[in-house]
Amino acid sequence: MERSGRGTSVKIASLENGQWDEPRLVTTSSSLFVNWADFPSVAEFSDGTLIVHWLQRAGASAYAYDVRIALSDDNGDTWSTPMAPHRDMVQAQHGFVTLAPFQDKVTAVWLDGRAYDGDLVEEGAQSGQMQLRSAEISSDGGMGSEIAVDFTTCSCCQTAAAIAGDELLVVYRDRTESEVRDISLVRLHEGAWSVPRTVHADNWEISGCPVDGPSISAQEKEVAVAWFTGAGDEPAVKVAFSTDGASSFGDPVRVDMGEPVGRVNTAMLADGTTLVSWVEWQGSSEVLLVCHVTADGCGKTHRLVENSEGSSMNFPQMAATADGIFVAWTHPLPDGRDTVRIMRSAR
Repeated sequence: MERSGRGTSVKIASLENGQWDEPRLVTTSSSLFVNWADFPSVAEFSDGTLIVHWLQRAGASAYAYDVRIALSDDNGDTWSTPMAPHRDMVQAQHGFVTLAPFQDKVTAVWLDGRAYDGDLVEEGAQSGQMQLRSAEISSDGGMGSEIAVDFTTCSCCQTAAAIAGDELLVVYRDRTESEVRDISLVRLHEGAWSVPRTVHADNWEISGCPVDGPSISAQEKEVAVAWFTGAGDEPAVKVAFSTDGASSFGDPVRVDMGEPVGRVNTAMLADGTTLVSWVEWQGSSEVLLVCHVTADGCGKTHRLVENSEGSSMNFPQMAATADGIFVAWTHPLPDGRDTVRIMRSAR
């Protein structure tokens, strides 16, 4: 996203043969919802069709906004008419989207506030609670029915997804009646979502959203989940591993250096390790750290970048490809502007 006159634009760019192509415009508007923690994403169908999501304001309230999705079958030169995966028509929060390519479709998962102010409370739902919902999208623009996955979740933490074997796994920060906000996992198998299960019982009781979601990576039945917790008033970044497709997890290992902010991301590598990134305070500066993690713990921690400007590097993202590992983040500049920076490392 970048400022464009009085509005904001969503753009994409592709790296090919070591060169970034000219950015292509997806949409531009003065009514886009711009938020440091809730940001657009791009994914690809198995047939090469691109899909992008962003957030659009839907009312006068500061947190009334909708998810918008558009598709492109020409590598981003043109885009379809935007559509929403939710059909509730309630002026409420809809965001923290994950677009997960799964089989020949893309499953969209998002946090949904239709019942938050008591506007639309379905059977099984509760007023005042955020929900996790999903819908399948086809590359021709077809949209399946939206499904309520969990009627009670934390209100503003990122969601994440990975494929393990023939199942889609989704992790998110859950919420109990006693305000415990640990990480839960659900699986999509043969069109049905499982009952949520806690990845690890940190028992972090907090009466508010920490705005700090989990990350998940998988290869076949090997699964890694990383997350931030403040349980016991001790901030920590933890990683848990599963060898049976997330049916069970071993005890988590702690990887931070003592003053983590969180904002985790993961990338499972071919050598069996998982690269985990997170943001941590060192003195008065933010630093972006990465570490190769196994069930035995963190190996050498690498300090990628430091930020001592007035604003944040936000939520860094990673991608492991055949060409190496890419890390991207929003980097504040001394003149008050921001830029997107990308670092590449060979595997």
